[in-house]
Amino acid sequence: MAARCILVVDDEQLVRWSLSERLRDEHFEVVEASTAAEALERADGVDAVLLDFTLPDGDGLAVLKALHERDPDVPVIMITAHKDINLVVETMKAGAFDYATKPFDLDDICLRVERAMESTRLRRELRRLRDDASRPFTFASMIGESEPMQKVKALARKMAGSPASTVLITGESGTGKDLLAKIIHYSSGRAARPFVNITSSALPETLLESELFGHERGAFTDARTQKRGLIEQADEGTVFLDEIGEIPPSLQAKLLRVLEDKQFRRLGGAADLHVDVRIIAATNRNLEDAVRDGKFRDDLYYRLNVLRIEMPPLRVRDRDIVLLAQHFVELFAREFKRPVRRLSRAAEEALLAYTWPGNVRELRNLVERAVLLAEGDTLEPVDFESMRSLIAPAAAVVSDGPAGVALPADGVNLEEVEKRLVVMALERTNGNQTRAAALLGLHRDQIRYRIEKFGLTAKKD
Repeated sequence: MAARCILVVDDEQLVRWSLSERLRDEHFEVVEASTAAEALERADGVDAVLLDFTLPDGDGLAVLKALHERDPDVPVIMITAHKDINLVVETMKAGAFDYATKPFDLDDICLRVERAMESTRLRRELRRLRDDASRPFTFASMIGESEPMQKVKALARKMAGSPASTVLITGESGTGKDLLAKIIHYSSGRAARPFVNITSSALPETLLESELFGHERGAFTDARTQKRGLIEQADEGTVFLDEIGEIPPSLQAKLLRVLEDKQFRRLGGAADLHVDVRIIAATNRNLEDAVRDGKFRDDLYYRLNVLRIEMPPLRVRDRDIVLLAQHFVELFAREFKRPVRRLSRAAEEALLAYTWPGNVRELRNLVERAVLLAEGDTLEPVDFESMRSLIAPAAAVVSDGPAGVALPADGVNLEEVEKRLVVMALERTNGNQTRAAALLGLHRDQIRYRIEKFGLTAKKD
């Protein structure tokens, strides 16, 4: 369990000392403040507050209101030397959890703190469960009937039900690794606890360490208060580390210690903290290559690679492309209050003919734009700008090709046209895949996919 932090606010040093020592004996972390200004400065991330009513630079009631503006859930126990029932009523109306008068009994104060924190924990957990219930992070929300996605679902279900503390999700950008991580979390026994997400490449190294592990006051120039990191905040829950391959070597050892020993230290800290979290890591990089190049620790890689899921690219999920597109049509039609309801058969064929280098993310963005700009209730190929850019280079080959392709008045089978274009490009380049891809305006991987799809033969280059 991560340390629980109490802010003790009192202008009398002896009172602060006696409270702090007793709370530390009960395994709490304690932050002290002697003024209203210090209290507000040091309140970030605390789990409860013991607050004196009378302070040198203001009254505790104003501090209480300011604290609850920042975090309505943080429990505040007011302490005063005055046994004034009107003051008690006013304080409780302002949102204080409890009230104690001086001289107080330390055992009684500890009981009040425990009761306050338990009440707040239950309230936050109930709110989180309500929020989670409204989110579509379930296996039923994973759209896909293709064989690759059925394998992903089966493996992810096993991982969600296991006590394993690490999962590695690999795959190209845009394949849905973040969605899968949320589904694993919210389908597991940790669903009632936090899910925190951090993209490793989005922050500089120093800031990333502070975000992950937290820092003590004074750990660096701008560290004016103690801060708990995301790993500590996610105690008993899940940390999703996106782009794990971008974590600098200096932090990889600290992350390995969390995985191995469930322990870490805040930046600038001297005490080991224990935490129970599941780490779900994701990457679009080849970590084996990074290990060989000395850019990623081999022991961390082996520790992460125990349970691994490879998210398939959209180009190998033919059965899912139209399902996903129709899902996005309905989603954005509701969101933008547009009349669009369906895809035409020709639009479906156009989507199936594309190879989706940006994967599901590209498809989502494309459908969103089409729904926004469409005039009627059915999307046609003309509504997809990316389809026009795909068809343009192909049309040039048709007009130049040795065999030519006649477009009948009643329409055309796009898949057959696509196959003939690939065959013609390979014939014109004597089977050279790279040159044929360039002729069609495709990447080499895209033409390789089409060669396999249509059962064609070509030179290896």
